[in-house]
Amino acid sequence: MTLVIYIAVMAGVTYLIRMLPFTLFRKKITSRFMRSFLEYIPYAVLAAMTVPAIFYSTGDMVTAAVGTAVALVLAFCNCPLIVVALAAAAAALVTGWVL
Repeated sequence: MTLVIYIAVMAGVTYLIRMLPFTLFRKKITSRFMRSFLEYIPYAVLAAMTVPAIFYSTGDMVTAAVGTAVALVLAFCNCPLIVVALAAAAAALVTGWVL
């Protein structure tokens, strides 16, 4: 019975989060500040979820830092996502072998 209550609460909260913006904001948002704020929320949430996982994924901060540095440099050079991911993983792996 407890599991059913947990699932019902989770479903209710999920529904409210998705339904409230539609009911509260019926007009188009005209504030430049609010529109730019809302535009960057997905990127901020993605970064907040991804960055800690990067540094705790290898178990060693040095290998994680090297992989992150390689990924940032390649992403800055506009390399494809698969190249960035594979090169960062390879850099972390090689760094782990060296250390």
